[in-house]
Amino acid sequence: MSVKKKIGLPATKLIAIAGLAGLLAGAAAIYVKESMSGNGAGIVASADPAACSAAAAKAEALTPFSKGQVAAMRTVDEHRPLPDLIFDGPDGKKKTIADFAGKTLLINLWATWCVPCREEMPALNALEKDLGSDRFEVVAINIDTGDDEKPKSFLTETGVNELAYYRDASMGVFNTLKKEGLAFGLPVTLLMDDKGCLISAMNGPAAWDSEDAKALINAALAAPKS
Repeated sequence: MSVKKKIGLPATKLIAIAGLAGLLAGAAAIYVKESMSGNGAGIVASADPAACSAAAAKAEALTPFSKGQVAAMRTVDEHRPLPDLIFDGPDGKKKTIADFAGKTLLINLWATWCVPCREEMPALNALEKDLGSDRFEVVAINIDTGDDEKPKSFLTETGVNELAYYRDASMGVFNTLKKEGLAFGLPVTLLMDDKGCLISAMNGPAAWDSEDAKALINAALAAPKS
């Protein structure tokens, strides 16, 4: 009986990649060609800007935890709601960040053709398994164009079974984040608080199953609420 090899970089290699990503401010990310489809003009913010007034204090509390294997995760200049990110949920129905109200989110954009994305997906799966709850979720959004066959096959083959299947074949989510100055390539990861306010972001992969990553998420859950 043949045994399929599990895809995934050792933590030490992901640490090196993540550190490089931090130093090069996203230069290690995979280039993505912009599509004109998807989350278009005229979209509205997914949270009330006033709800983010206290998010800066939360971000400051998390700063000491952006180290080691998640050192590239940096606080943003403006803690704000984002324009609606529209994507498909597991049932095929459209979802936005507003549908996750009350949850701290680690949003990750990935594609099967992005090698660093493929390598970090098992780590994101492990993070969701360990910390996923009614207060926290890893929202990994696949942006492959075409049908669901390739991304679903990849997730099955690599044993990524803790993450809900979120999808945006239009690449509109990526284009929206690019316009917001948050996405330069793949993977892209955002940390958002339970009010839908952006706390921190990074371009490039990280060892999300590491103790450093868990400490960051636990700190986000324990930080003063906005």
